[in-house]
Amino acid sequence: MSLEAWFTLAVVVVLVAVLAREMISPAVAVLSATILLLLVGIIDGDQAFAGFSNEAPIVVAALLVFARAADVSGIVGPVLERFFGRPDGTSQRWALPRLLAPITALSAFLNNTTLVAMTVPAVLDLCRRRGLSPSRFLIPISFAAVLGGVITTVGTSTNLTVSGLLREAGMEPLSLFELTPVGLPIAVAGVVAIVLLAGRLLPDRGAARGDGEGDATRDFTVSMRVQPGGPIDGKTVEAAGLRHLHGVFLVEINRGERIIGPVGPGEALGGDDVLTFVGRVDDVVDLHRLRGLQSTEAQEIDALASSGQAFFEAVVGPDLAGSTLRQLGFRGRYGGAVLAIHRAGHRIDAKLGEVRLRLGDTLLVLADPGFRPRYREGHDFLLIAPLRAIPPPRGGRGWMVGLIGLGFVLATGLGLLPILHAALLTALAVIATRSLTIRQARDAIDLDIVVLIAAAFGLGAAVEGSGLGSAIAEILVGLMEPVGAIGALAAILVATMLLTEMISNNAAAVLAFPVAVATAAATGSDPRPFVIAVTMGASLSFLTPIGYQTNLMVYGLGGYRFGDFSRLGAPINVVVTVLAVILIPIVFPL
Repeated sequence: MSLEAWFTLAVVVVLVAVLAREMISPAVAVLSATILLLLVGIIDGDQAFAGFSNEAPIVVAALLVFARAADVSGIVGPVLERFFGRPDGTSQRWALPRLLAPITALSAFLNNTTLVAMTVPAVLDLCRRRGLSPSRFLIPISFAAVLGGVITTVGTSTNLTVSGLLREAGMEPLSLFELTPVGLPIAVAGVVAIVLLAGRLLPDRGAARGDGEGDATRDFTVSMRVQPGGPIDGKTVEAAGLRHLHGVFLVEINRGERIIGPVGPGEALGGDDVLTFVGRVDDVVDLHRLRGLQSTEAQEIDALASSGQAFFEAVVGPDLAGSTLRQLGFRGRYGGAVLAIHRAGHRIDAKLGEVRLRLGDTLLVLADPGFRPRYREGHDFLLIAPLRAIPPPRGGRGWMVGLIGLGFVLATGLGLLPILHAALLTALAVIATRSLTIRQARDAIDLDIVVLIAAAFGLGAAVEGSGLGSAIAEILVGLMEPVGAIGALAAILVATMLLTEMISNNAAAVLAFPVAVATAAATGSDPRPFVIAVTMGASLSFLTPIGYQTNLMVYGLGGYRFGDFSRLGAPINVVVTVLAVILIPIVFPL
């Protein structure tokens, strides 16, 4: 190898070590490596920053905006609850396959990292209400999202990165459904394997959050109204899933002039019933995402939607003590809605707007993100603390977001628009229809992901231009010579899988791409099947929690140990590897 190839190899080795140890963020690590290669002259400025003008990071950013709109509109939670099944024993046996099916399907068209971020809170809530352990569901959810991501080109940012690399190399980029003949059978087989093996291989780790009676808790009182004609109107408390809520207790029902309390499990709910709950702040927040219930302050919540929403805990100061929320005109005065109140040692019995505030009361406030900086220095509140929680979904916007998403799929699937154009129009549409505010759209874009993808193109150019890719390809071809091109294809697939367990999937794809192209040339094969192998290998990560972002997201929430992922992941890896080696040469002849 040339001196440039050895230097590039050294940079890659150091980069892999830095990423594996999580010493700095992946975006900073890859960008730094690219800049270093630029400074020593292995790549020029055009090669180093070609990714910033490539369509891949732009498409990813646009799809992150759409995913946030889907979250805010609340269209994901109802879908999951419908597929999760009823809260009876017979239905719960089918909960896992019913849950994984929609997640896999949605992941084919939504960024899987964002989909898991939207899905996990709803699944945790369902598990709490059904008395199930999240550890039985969260790893399967992550794996199903990963499998769904290889069905279409927009299923994961990695696919879009490879598509951009193909365009950069002068080849035809991936069409929307080009991966489907390979990715769909792999996804189906993988999900079937998860359903069959998860119950046997995944341990019951219990809930990640403490439930002990000795936990120090602060009970908030919140009022919710049953939506007339909604999914729980006419159901009993038990059937509506309100009997055994995690961390929340249904205290009473206000039905006109009649107060029902204590509330029995057989009590039927009616439209416009006002339900009073007492519970911990994070669980009270979760109530606002339950289908069929809406806050008694729904009008105030809708009035705040145009400015974006965030939760805060605000401790009442001396200037507010003695007044009611109605007297204060809280929303008009502070630009926020009070959804619950905590008073140490006491339960709030009056309607929230009529509660006479006391010094030290804690208010759960939904307001625009500027609420804290505006009022934290004043005397109205002793303390304002932001609360990391997902705001309530905006009612009435789900159908609009659904139509916009369907339009994106049709426009790209039928070839009416390139993916870049369709993704940008989709992002603009959710903002133009007010399904998402400009602030929410800006916050939805994860710059780390965008910069990582863009910077990785320069790294790939160095691997190819320095001759490192060709050298590695010669080694692979030599090792796999007895089994020919098929063996070389399998080697590329497995090597990419192992690489993505140590570094980010996008970085793994960029590093493996030039090696795959060089290996195809060395074996006299079409490069496309080898590139497809890289695309599959960079996404199908099941062995460790650090191998994929979605695995990391569920790691702590499920109370998992490091080895729990390989327990289920190892057999899944075997299934998808065998299928990929069989299917890729059939669909994409060598």
